[in-house]
Amino acid sequence: MCRNIKTLFNFDPPVTPDEVRAASLQFVRKITGFNKPSRANEEAFQAAIDAIAGISTQLLLSLETNAPPKNREEEAAKARARNAERFPA
Repeated sequence: MCRNIKTLFNFDPPVTPDEVRAASLQFVRKITGFNKPSRANEEAFQAAIDAIAGISTQLLLSLETNAPPKNREEEAAKARARNAERFPA
């Protein structure tokens, strides 16, 4: 999986539409190999982002869990610790 695509389910506060769109953009960039599409491909690129964001939102709203919501700050701290261990300065 692309490292820039973050888990969006079961967080407090809940995911925002901007976060879903950013993850969708990263996914489309990954599968196309384009960081920025050409003018000829721009419409298809944007349509794919919109479609994936819509489906992702639908999925996130339909999922259920009994687990308590994760704290964004705690999860970010864990990620920073993993990165510091993985890539020592």
